[in-house]
Amino acid sequence: MKILANTLALATMLLGTSALAATVIPLKGQTSQTIQQDTSACQSQANAQHPVQGTVPSGGRVKGAATAAVAGATAAEIRGRQHENLYDQIDDDTKQDYRQNRAHSAAAAGAVVGGSRQRQERRQNLSESEQSVTANNSVYNSCLQQRGYDVLP
Repeated sequence: MKILANTLALATMLLGTSALAATVIPLKGQTSQTIQQDTSACQSQANAQHPVQGTVPSGGRVKGAATAAVAGATAAEIRGRQHENLYDQIDDDTKQDYRQNRAHSAAAAGAVVGGSRQRQERRQNLSESEQSVTANNSVYNSCLQQRGYDVLP
């Protein structure tokens, strides 16, 4: 009966913290206080060895658009300077419109590229996060087993 009570106390504690979705069964008659100390110590050890971080990249489209807009405007200016005789004859408003049109076109392409890179980073982060969670769970389970618990998924 004592083991069942300790198991229920531990299960409640684990559900209260966002640790693992595992059932921990004390095999050596540990008290609820000991169970809490052991699970906390094992979770700290697992987090120290394999920290679980959930970062989600954002702003890829905006960054891509901004970078490409600057590049497009600069490229338009450089192209204009290559034909200095004609470029000097054009009024400033027309030059500005040309640079803005090139920047707009480049920004649209940059937003597409930035969005693509952002999605690629998200997929990579998700894969790394899954690996980290698996490693974290493995360390946590091993630690508890060494302390005299049975850990069920």
